[in-house]
Amino acid sequence: MAKPEQIAARRAGTGRDELRQHLELDLVLGRLKPRERLVEDEIMERFDAKRHVVRGALSDLEHAGLVERRPNRGAMVREYSLDEVEELYTFRADLHRLAIVRMRLPLAEKVVADLEVLAGRHEAAIRDGDLATVILCNNAFHDLLFDQCDNRFVADSIRQLGSASHAIRSYRVNDPQLLEQAAAEHREMIALARAGEREALASLCVRHILPSKDLYLRDHAPEGSTSGGST
Repeated sequence: MAKPEQIAARRAGTGRDELRQHLELDLVLGRLKPRERLVEDEIMERFDAKRHVVRGALSDLEHAGLVERRPNRGAMVREYSLDEVEELYTFRADLHRLAIVRMRLPLAEKVVADLEVLAGRHEAAIRDGDLATVILCNNAFHDLLFDQCDNRFVADSIRQLGSASHAIRSYRVNDPQLLEQAAAEHREMIALARAGEREALASLCVRHILPSKDLYLRDHAPEGSTSGGST
């Protein structure tokens, strides 16, 4: 039998934050594609949400750089140009390096232990094919790692730009081989952070984000041309 709070939640429908999180997950899993229209009525029906909630969630996603609004077309998933992708990932790489420079290494054993737990959950989710949990564990792992930076604005910026990259990151999530590579790199990050190997950790954190960018550039390159991404 449903509990009173569960019944109340059903009557209330999906809230703004919850809806935003659902839509973000759809983006990073590749369920929503660049330039795909986000129709309010369809979202309302799918998530049992009020119109003002849907509009609020779309506004939040627009502010985060994930959605754009065009005259007479409404909201749609933002598509980055190839130059914008290069600029975005250059900035992300710079922030990752800065975070490691500002991080106290070696990391405390409690932090290392928590990272190992998240890495294990990430690996288990990959084995189970549970991509939603893969994303959540991956985000939690990197949030915890970069939260060890002594400048919260750097850590917050990394988190925000990671969210802005959802549609690009979806390319890695849907490639089993790259997921296994990411899991192995998480373990290597933990070892380097524990040993205090700052330069190696910074280099690995930058390399770690490149496969998604390279796949996106390759997929969106003009016909007959090749992208300039790394291999």
